[in-house]
Amino acid sequence: QVSLVESGGGLVQAGGSLRLSCAASGSIFAIDDMGWYRQAPGMQRELVASITNGGTAYVSDSVKGRFTISRDNAKNTVYLQMNGLKFEDTAVYYCNANKVRTTFTDYYGMDYWGKGTQVTVSS
Repeated sequence: QVSLVESGGGLVQAGGSLRLSCAASGSIFAIDDMGWYRQAPGMQRELVASITNGGTAYVSDSVKGRFTISRDNAKNTVYLQMNGLKFEDTAVYYCNANKVRTTFTDYYGMDYWGKGTQVTVSS
């Protein structure tokens, strides 16, 4: 069906930058919405940013002004540019694909998640 593979996580000092990538593969006609979530130890998974296939983006208040989400529809890939990283950004970051189309009018009946990539910010 559909798989998502994240890359780009790692260890960075506070104030540094990382760029996450997530590529979707499988029998995909198009993906309406793609996004990034994160989950810190002992915390609930939270939405960081999302973007529609038309380019309309949402960024959570906690990262606004520091993180930028973008996508390449031709490659079914979404990116998260993270600048000015803070210790509290440390988490596992998960890619999500929602409303995945099998044809112009048909959808898979579920959304999809990547396995996650660790982002660790040292203070």
